[in-house]
Amino acid sequence: MVIVHILVDCRDAMGANAVNTMAESIAKRIEELSSGTVILRIISNLAVHRLAKVSATFTPEEMSDDGLDAENGSNVIDGVIQAYHFAAADPFRATTHNKGIMNAISPIAIACGQDWRAIESGAHSYASFGREYSSMTHWEKDPDGNLIGSIEIPMAVGLVGGAVRIHPGAQANVALLGLRDANDLAKVMAAAGLAQNLGALRALATVGIQAGHMKLHLMNMVAAAGAEENEVEEVATMVRESGERITMAAVEAALSSLREQ
Repeated sequence: MVIVHILVDCRDAMGANAVNTMAESIAKRIEELSSGTVILRIISNLAVHRLAKVSATFTPEEMSDDGLDAENGSNVIDGVIQAYHFAAADPFRATTHNKGIMNAISPIAIACGQDWRAIESGAHSYASFGREYSSMTHWEKDPDGNLIGSIEIPMAVGLVGGAVRIHPGAQANVALLGLRDANDLAKVMAAAGLAQNLGALRALATVGIQAGHMKLHLMNMVAAAGAEENEVEEVATMVRESGERITMAAVEAALSSLREQ
């Protein structure tokens, strides 16, 4: 079997239609050169030549609980790095680690009219490209004790053609972000993924991820119980402070109690 790769600089287009058209157009010539039969003519979503790279630096003070305590922040940084090494070493942890990163990237892709499924598949494939499946991000300390985070991820996005050309919502979101070209969009999406990952690793290394998850879960339960917008926070607080298990019965009882006051 002979596999032929066609490398195309798609500029500000996502490029799927253009690349597929090129693959089909060149097929006959490849058959002539190889004396064989071309079977598949299709784009790959593993866009290793369209990588978005973003990095950020955080001081110990910035990583601390109060924004001032360097010693506390250094401990947090050590915890973040340990959590990262867990994801880097274990594909089971890396799967959830990377899923969280895509929690930030995919919504931006959808909002800006991109093919989020192509971006997802490419990102996860790249996380195992030439190695065992691992972390999409990298975290380490510099000589001054600062936390250095980086992400390198395939980002086949476009601002020319596709849904962004015809969907008013996508056009509005692109304008809101002030994007000049597809590279800007790729960097914004990668930066969002890195920021999400920092938030998740910091939570895991300190209070645990479940505190935030359960707070959101409780708010959703309160809303599902029929609370008005101005009642949600107060009912949620009542349930948390009651010390009872968080159940729908407890939520409904708190809502009834609030309305009886």
